[in-house]
Amino acid sequence: MMALRGGLALTLLTVVSLAMIPMQWLALRFDWSIKRHLPCLWHRIATRLIGIRIHQIGRATADRPLLVTANHASWVDITVLGSVMPLSFIAKSEVEGWPVFGLFARLQRTVFVNRTRRSETGAVASRIAERIGDGDVMVLFAEGTSNDGNGVLPFRSALLGAATKALADGRPVQVQPLSIAYTHLQGLPMDRRTRPHVAWYGDMELAGHLWSIVREGALDVTLTWGEPLRLDAGADRKQLSQRLHREVSAMTASALTGRPVNPDDTDLEALPLDAPAGETEAVD
Repeated sequence: MMALRGGLALTLLTVVSLAMIPMQWLALRFDWSIKRHLPCLWHRIATRLIGIRIHQIGRATADRPLLVTANHASWVDITVLGSVMPLSFIAKSEVEGWPVFGLFARLQRTVFVNRTRRSETGAVASRIAERIGDGDVMVLFAEGTSNDGNGVLPFRSALLGAATKALADGRPVQVQPLSIAYTHLQGLPMDRRTRPHVAWYGDMELAGHLWSIVREGALDVTLTWGEPLRLDAGADRKQLSQRLHREVSAMTASALTGRPVNPDDTDLEALPLDAPAGETEAVD
């Protein structure tokens, strides 16, 4: 039954994609305003077809320019965040060459980063600064890689320089921390053993993982928005990175355990992450 449901979901999503891809290509080609909104619509359809239920604690700030810094557990993060609001991502350069996923990333106006060439960091930061200065919301997965969903890896500070570069025109820049936590599968609380079912990291094969997620569906994820930080020209990106990491770690631990966690307590390995998450506001 799960295989039948998953096959139907993939078939419908393929039909939707074939209809929307040319529309988004034209929107990008002729710079139509819908170029920001079509990907959001696609992600909303995808989350419904797959069976992903999104809960939110807090809200994304309406202030611009805005750079969102989040933890990263899975390719599912892209569809979850993309369904909430119009935004674009900052991704490693390898993604651009991936079948299907690379095409979708380009259509969503992703900024690609070659992490093996430090000499390109400044140029990439300038492109990101230009985008957020133009009003685009950019999402940076600040760990630089995905993990098993049970914790938050240290944040890399290099690309946070994009936020300070965007200060050049004198406008204040907002950097908002965001936690992504997968809490329930088939209505049952997830724990350390089951949460990696959603996580995609290491050498996991993409096609098989995608089919597993689509086939089982019924996935609950909690997005927790922290208070945005207003930057000034004197902001230290390393201190900023450490502060954002503490907040995202605490919000993630809170979502996974269902209780408040002190931002100064970032040792998630010491926390019992098998407790069911608390009630949050569901987003259709």
